[in-house]
Amino acid sequence: QVQLVESGGGLVQAGGSLRLSCAASGRTFSSGTMAWFRQAPGKEREFVAGITWSAGSTYYADSVKGRFTISRDNTKNTVYLQMNSLKPEDTAVYYCAADLGVGLTGIKRAAEYLYWGQGTQVTVSS
Repeated sequence: QVQLVESGGGLVQAGGSLRLSCAASGRTFSSGTMAWFRQAPGKEREFVAGITWSAGSTYYADSVKGRFTISRDNTKNTVYLQMNSLKPEDTAVYYCAADLGVGLTGIKRAAEYLYWGQGTQVTVSS
């Protein structure tokens, strides 16, 4: 059983930065994909960023390109999301997701991921 635990959310002013962490336990990921999704009130869950565990290839939603950076630490089984130049529209609950079998065509689809964290709130004030 894989468990994902997010941390690092909070309240920040527009233009500020936050770093989210997602620690995976239950198994060591040597392959597969981990990703961040977010969900704002009244909206569907949307893809933010993803990273392949072995190659470290990264993928981003257009809305966060150039502002957010996803990275991983293999030794700690942890994925990070560095968020800079935050905007009020980035306000949402951010979820970490992981799966061993996500292909490149499915990396941005929430339904492709088996494991999910509990979410962490990010609030950006204007």
